Amino acid sequence: MPIRDQGDNPSAEIPAAGEAARARCPPARMFGGLSGKLLWLTVFFIMLAEILIFFPSVASMRLRWLQDRLNTAAAAAIVIDGLQPVELPRALQKETLEATGTKAIVLRKEGTSRLLATTDMPASVDEAYDLTDVPPVTAIRDALDTLVFGGSRIIRVYGPVGDTNTGVEVVMKDRQLRTAMFAYSRNVLLLSVLISLFTATLIFFAINRILIGPIRRLTGSMQQFSSDPENPAHIYIGDGGRDELAVAGRNLTSMQMELQKTLKQQKNLAALGLAVSKINHDMRNILASAQLMSDRLVDVDDPMVKSFAPKLLRTIDRAVGYTTEVLSYGKASESAPRRRHIRLLELTQDVKDMLAIDPQSGIEFAEQIGAELEVDADGEQLFRVIHNLCRNALQALTSPGEGGPGSVKRITVSAQRVGSVVSITVDDTGPGMPLKARQNLFAAFRGSARSGGTGLGLTIARELVLAHGGTIALVEKPTVGTQFRIEIPDRPVSLEDYRSRTHIEK
Repeated sequence: MPIRDQGDNPSAEIPAAGEAARARCPPARMFGGLSGKLLWLTVFFIMLAEILIFFPSVASMRLRWLQDRLNTAAAAAIVIDGLQPVELPRALQKETLEATGTKAIVLRKEGTSRLLATTDMPASVDEAYDLTDVPPVTAIRDALDTLVFGGSRIIRVYGPVGDTNTGVEVVMKDRQLRTAMFAYSRNVLLLSVLISLFTATLIFFAINRILIGPIRRLTGSMQQFSSDPENPAHIYIGDGGRDELAVAGRNLTSMQMELQKTLKQQKNLAALGLAVSKINHDMRNILASAQLMSDRLVDVDDPMVKSFAPKLLRTIDRAVGYTTEVLSYGKASESAPRRRHIRLLELTQDVKDMLAIDPQSGIEFAEQIGAELEVDADGEQLFRVIHNLCRNALQALTSPGEGGPGSVKRITVSAQRVGSVVSITVDDTGPGMPLKARQNLFAAFRGSARSGGTGLGLTIARELVLAHGGTIALVEKPTVGTQFRIEIPDRPVSLEDYRSRTHIEK
């Protein structure tokens, strides 16, 4: 089924490209690879099943063969017994024995045994078999014994005649029996081979069409995509089925399209990073000059200048520090925080001064933080986190069409300590975050709440908070506006620090 690309480029050419990728897949190998293995495994398993069936089958064949000889001998014995008291001539006895394939026939009747016919009677018998009631295991054992060791032995076989009390006993060589068993085994083997090959061929073509073909196309698509992941022609296009392979194909298509988008974003980020590095290099030189000039403001006697000069110097120092970190680090993550205990209220007031909220805008900035509340954090990084959140709130409150007569515009920063964790909340009374921004929260270039934004502020804030071992989350609130909660735990005290601290106190 056609799948639409959600990126910048249209996906009208993707189905045709998928067909081209499908055509470039390596040709199917009839007896190699996975399909060939399935073919030979099927033949092997069928032959294994036939071998397991063969042993009871050949044992049953042996018993039937012996029973047929007993029945033939019994028919001759009844005829001979009816001729009593006349004794059968030697020549007729020989013909009877040759016809029945035996060397002697004995009739057991009413507790007596009578030798009806005999010729070349052997001196001893090698094996004796009673066909009255043969257990399956015994039948299989005797059949294997005949196949392996038979052919030249004299055996004695006896059993009942029908349902009467009369029994018949014959003495014979087992050569014909073994020959018949070998012929039967040969026929079973040929039939088993034909059945296994026929069945395996059907299974081979069925599996090759249903399973191996789609797997081969999936594998070919992954190989082609890995060789050139930016080429839309290498995106896999499934057949729209409902089985597991069809689902895997759709997931592969989705993954390849998402990976192409990610690669495109990475290229954009790499180009953006190069541009930022170039701009940042020149900006650092400009800020260094501004820093030298602002240092002279301290010597000015104007009270207004003296009140704003320290804040201006701290702001320029922060800007120089940021530019230095960008040029020296040059990676997608921030440096490790340099943590210390800082007064959160003073840091929040610096954020308020940095925002420089216009008094005519009607926007209030409220701090609900205790004067003695301290947080164990990197002051500069925590400043960036709170400043990014407050700046987003300020932009939301100053957006065109926001608010009306009598509406309250307020940014509130509150904090409290619970045990070893400091919870900081940044709340505003703006319009709230749109659905798209919520779905892509903390995602660079996709989580912006306003047109033209990059969403980097929230991404940077989250990365800095996670570096402190804390959490940042968007809080659902019953009223309008946006609320973020930051939780930063204190650093655990090591045993060495604890002992050294207690030793100094003592």
